[in-house]
Amino acid sequence: MGKDTLRIISPNGHLGFAPTKEGSFYIGAETKPDYYCCDSGSDDIGPVPLGMDKCASHPDWQYHDLELMLLASREQGVPMIIGSAGDTGTNSRVDMYVEMIRDMAKKHGLKKFKLAYFYSEVDKEYLRRKMLAGETIEGLNSRTSLTMEELDATTRIVAVSGVHPFIKALEMGADVIIGGRTSDACVFASAAIYEGFPENIAYYTGKVLECASFCCEPYGAKESVIGTITKDDVKVTAMAPFQRCTIASVAGHAMYERTNPYYEYVAGGCLDMSECAYEQFDEKTCRITNPKFIPIEGRIKVKLEGSGYIGKRYMGLAGVRDPYTIKNIDKVIDWAKSQVAERHPDDKYELSYRIFGKNGVMGDMEPVKETKSHELLIVVEGVADDDALAQEVTLIGMRQIFYARLPEVKGTAGTAAFILDEVTKISDAYTWTMDHTVEVDDPLELFPVSMIEIGE
Repeated sequence: MGKDTLRIISPNGHLGFAPTKEGSFYIGAETKPDYYCCDSGSDDIGPVPLGMDKCASHPDWQYHDLELMLLASREQGVPMIIGSAGDTGTNSRVDMYVEMIRDMAKKHGLKKFKLAYFYSEVDKEYLRRKMLAGETIEGLNSRTSLTMEELDATTRIVAVSGVHPFIKALEMGADVIIGGRTSDACVFASAAIYEGFPENIAYYTGKVLECASFCCEPYGAKESVIGTITKDDVKVTAMAPFQRCTIASVAGHAMYERTNPYYEYVAGGCLDMSECAYEQFDEKTCRITNPKFIPIEGRIKVKLEGSGYIGKRYMGLAGVRDPYTIKNIDKVIDWAKSQVAERHPDDKYELSYRIFGKNGVMGDMEPVKETKSHELLIVVEGVADDDALAQEVTLIGMRQIFYARLPEVKGTAGTAAFILDEVTKISDAYTWTMDHTVEVDDPLELFPVSMIEIGE
């Protein structure tokens, strides 16, 4: 007979992105949950980590969070599930987490346990064969269908798994699961579905738990929460003494990371939250009922994320305090760009300016058109195939902010102050080349599951 109630702890909304707060984690662990689950990735970090196959999070923080979860879950003999290993879920990041777990087991003398892992990288040739056979790789978020040019421009691709490889791993007897790139909610939903709970409850559980204490008030990141589910409802409880889960904080969390707060799409269907009911169950707990899950008709669509290399990249920083220069900052930037173009008329490069204090965050979407700041920070980025060219266009583009000539400027003091006189080499530039879906006959097709034994 299956469980009537299932309890899942979520210690961190993004494992290792900042260290998990140990106090609330241990409070949650003392309640002896049935599962320890955590998402470890996001495309919010941009295309660079995926393209370069590296982490955006500090390795010590990732080790810290994994160790907290591993020791608690092994002591209590309950499963631990991690999705999107190492921020991006690439094969090398999965391997990195597996080796971290192996090291922890040796360090703490843990008894033998089964560790399952799955990869999620997609070979470009797999997609090329499908496209040549006439299949359409549909675009998401206003993107058109994938072209061969876009595919060729892609450096690395990951598929975003649903619940299926996690359930497969649990069926194989896994104690610990390290997953490649995964839809956030599915890390948690997989445990609930495996235990026999309905999909609507399972997926809502995943949605509300995936960012941990982001669904609490007052806001405080990296604190643990626990989801308690039955066949009919989800209850989410804050573990930190200073936090509580309220109707407003939990319902409001549905708006996070989405244009439509009512729908969460996963491989296999859609979670519909449009008719969810929220009630304050107790001081620290919100109860949710009536989520719906709409299964997909036909073949399952799996999301693809692809990153493509652009070039070498440098950054410069300039500060502006002069009121007249601030008023005419667009003319200043145009002047600086013209000086770069004059020196490099035939070279291929990209030069961009982010003006913080004007529209540095939102760019052209900024609704406030009048600049009211008394000072500005201008971030200059130059990109080119050639390292020396990238450095020079960035340096000229930054220096010419100082030299910009405006009609009413009579002095020679210049119009900017440099935070650093030089420009700094930063990570190579990448861009998102792929935000698409591919149809599969088998939901495990892109996510091969392996099992190893670790411990003494």
